[in-house]
Amino acid sequence: MDNSDDKMYEYLQMGVIEVVGIEEDGEFIFKITELAKELAPELWEVHTEELDKIFLELFDKGLVNITYNENLEAEFELTEEGRSVAREYGIVPLEEDKE
Repeated sequence: MDNSDDKMYEYLQMGVIEVVGIEEDGEFIFKITELAKELAPELWEVHTEELDKIFLELFDKGLVNITYNENLEAEFELTEEGRSVAREYGIVPLEEDKE
């Protein structure tokens, strides 16, 4: 195992990342959990900075829809093209569980 594999294994053991699926090509899809804020703040910081950067790029390209709910809170959703572009960045939008 190289250092990045060791770190991924460590993060999995800590519960700061979890496997949430497998791509068609066999690559694992990982999700960074809320535990990362406390247990791996360096990972959380890099993750949120990168997501913010990518999200702003997608927004600037018109690939994000913004709506407001009944509490006037902004809700953001990627367009179909936005989802495709996000995948090119290595971001796999996950569907939130609807209860």
